[in-house]
Amino acid sequence: MTYSRAGEGLIIIDHAEVPAALRSRKVGERMLRQAVEDARRDGVNIIPLCPFAKAQIACHPEWQDVLRRS
Repeated sequence: MTYSRAGEGLIIIDHAEVPAALRSRKVGERMLRQAVEDARRDGVNIIPLCPFAKAQIACHPEWQDVLRRS
């Protein structure tokens, strides 16, 4: 996963990729879960530009608190 910090309180996830051999093991979901936990711990919001990250966050209502609201 690649991301950038956009100021003190914001990270932008722009790419997430899991090797083909690991795709059925929920590695991508675990990776995003860790990003959400880190964001909560650090008090930052996330903008998920990556389609995978955006879809994963949308599928998890419990992660919505870290999304940046416009």
